[in-house]
Amino acid sequence: MVGKNAFFEVYSLLFDHFGPQGWWPGDTTIEIVVGAVLTQNTNWTNVRKAIANLQAAGLLDFALLFDLPLSVLAEYIRPSGYYNIKAKRLKNLLLMVGDRYQGDLELLLADETGRARKNLLSVQGIGPETADSILLYAGGHPVFVIDAYTHRIFSRHGLVAEEAGYHEIQEDFERHLPRDAGLYNEFHALIVMLGKHYCKKTNPLCGSCPLRGFNGLME
Repeated sequence: MVGKNAFFEVYSLLFDHFGPQGWWPGDTTIEIVVGAVLTQNTNWTNVRKAIANLQAAGLLDFALLFDLPLSVLAEYIRPSGYYNIKAKRLKNLLLMVGDRYQGDLELLLADETGRARKNLLSVQGIGPETADSILLYAGGHPVFVIDAYTHRIFSRHGLVAEEAGYHEIQEDFERHLPRDAGLYNEFHALIVMLGKHYCKKTNPLCGSCPLRGFNGLME
């Protein structure tokens, strides 16, 4: 572990409050990858319904999803919202894996982090957050996932600049924390819990927040 710093102090406070989260919710690589795409612009409850549809039909398999007509896939994932757009994004991702990794997700996830990330970002509709979620949660790569909760919480506490972009915030996290996929996994899940239940966009519950009293000063 690194010496005490504000980022790790936040992690400790959140872990003490919420406990281990056991993320990402998914039993197989393909389920995690599909979930990472479907969770864009929706909540996990809706994603779970869409994944349950695919599971019930026996379609959570790379080859079966690859061959599934786009319109049919869209209907299965309808509960996730923006289902026509997400079906195209998922198909684009599967096509990239088919073209560059012989249709084997494990080869993608076993690739060097930078190259795998570049290939994921080459897919239309796959941005940094989705790419890094796949790398971290499906592949165990030590990349910190930045989302709206992360920006909101850490800018409010003065740990990142309000105008900071995705990569700048990611660099802050990775500079102040050990390069450890397990830690990144747990920390991101804890940040989501804080953002959902306390550090809300409007009317945050500051008085009962696990970080109340935290001054955000770095050592």
